[in-house]
Amino acid sequence: MTRQRPPSKSVFLPLTDHEVECAPSVRVSARQVDHNDVPTEYEILHDPVIDGDQRREFVLIPFQHGTVPKHGLNGVTNESLLAIVLRRLRGFQRSPFACRENHVAIAKIEDALLWLHHRTRDRQARGVEGEHQP
Repeated sequence: MTRQRPPSKSVFLPLTDHEVECAPSVRVSARQVDHNDVPTEYEILHDPVIDGDQRREFVLIPFQHGTVPKHGLNGVTNESLLAIVLRRLRGFQRSPFACRENHVAIAKIEDALLWLHHRTRDRQARGVEGEHQP
């Protein structure tokens, strides 16, 4: 039985935290938000207007929307996306692209995962994990 995602509304919220001058043709935007205006779906778009390329490729990243017990697995979690970036940076560190900046980024992602796991364990201990409550 496939479970449905809870209702959300369509939006276009451009994000700029990732931008650097050397890669201006990558646009990231939130496309869906839940009832708390928390983005639940992101689009990563290669913008042909900026670089003259005729292709318009994109990746859609749907995040988990709603609790797993009620809505099933319907998207990626913050932890899984951080784990992907962590694995990628660790790979760079085993290559000629190793650098101090990657090392620091790895440490910060590991810290983020530590705190997110701590949050989950705390929610489990309080009996609210999988429930839509603080």
